[in-house]
Amino acid sequence: MVRKRQGGEEPVPEIREVAFFAPAGRPSGVEVLTLAELRERADACQLSTPHRPGFHHLLLLDRGRLVHSVDFREHPLAPGDLLWSRPGQVQHFGDLTGAEGRLVLFEAGFLDPATAAAARIEDWYGPPVRHPRGAAARRVAEAMGQLHQEFGALGGLPLEIHLEVLRHLLAVLVLRAAHPDGAGGDAGSCPAGETYLRFRDAVERGFTRSRRVGDYARALGYAPRTLSRATEATAGVGAKEFIDRRVVLEAKRLLAHGDQSAARIADRLGFADATNFSKFFQRRTGRTPIAFREAVRGGAQRVGGGPLRPA
Repeated sequence: MVRKRQGGEEPVPEIREVAFFAPAGRPSGVEVLTLAELRERADACQLSTPHRPGFHHLLLLDRGRLVHSVDFREHPLAPGDLLWSRPGQVQHFGDLTGAEGRLVLFEAGFLDPATAAAARIEDWYGPPVRHPRGAAARRVAEAMGQLHQEFGALGGLPLEIHLEVLRHLLAVLVLRAAHPDGAGGDAGSCPAGETYLRFRDAVERGFTRSRRVGDYARALGYAPRTLSRATEATAGVGAKEFIDRRVVLEAKRLLAHGDQSAARIADRLGFADATNFSKFFQRRTGRTPIAFREAVRGGAQRVGGGPLRPA
């Protein structure tokens, strides 16, 4: 997707949205492939350019080294590490040369609701990289191996049965990935309660329209304090902080990977004007939007467009 600059200058790329596309003759909703297969069929430039997939990436690195960027953080992967990026997160691959591993692409709706909830598959607060070790690492590798083998065995079962087997094997893998220590996921984490999950989903739908806890409380039928307690217990921050972090994340995505003006970004995120947006962003990050864009693009080494223009 491109947008013309003012004054008729050259097109400027914005964040590329990528939808899930099942290969011909394959079941929809899930795909399993190796990094070697990815290198053969995908354009390296597209993989290394920031893009926003509408589906999950679950990558188990088997050999070599790989650096993968998810929402402004580079994550170095070593053999045995598991990368999980979620729909809507801006990501790009580093140099895939010499890296070997297996990659699962799947849409959120492919899994049954109970598995999706238990694995917190839509929790963008979840860590992008996990480091299973010992018995946990073996179980993750076994689950990935079984899923990869079954995906390649199309024709051995009726399609609808094959699809259900894939669904169940993927469920095992994501549950292993979400809880690599065999207890409750990351140290100190608690199971996500219904109140938090409803609030999280409401924020995801509405953060560009409202940043007030009271608005979400009224819509969901809770007291504001109830939302804050539930969010603090699960995410470690209060409800207002949770909302603001989501807004800041989206602002960073737009600043880093597009060339929109401050006024345009302010409008997209529900601010009255560019001044209010700039004050909010600087208060939350310690940098002006211009300074953030300059820093994340490495000064003169720009990615995907020119400097932030004034409104």
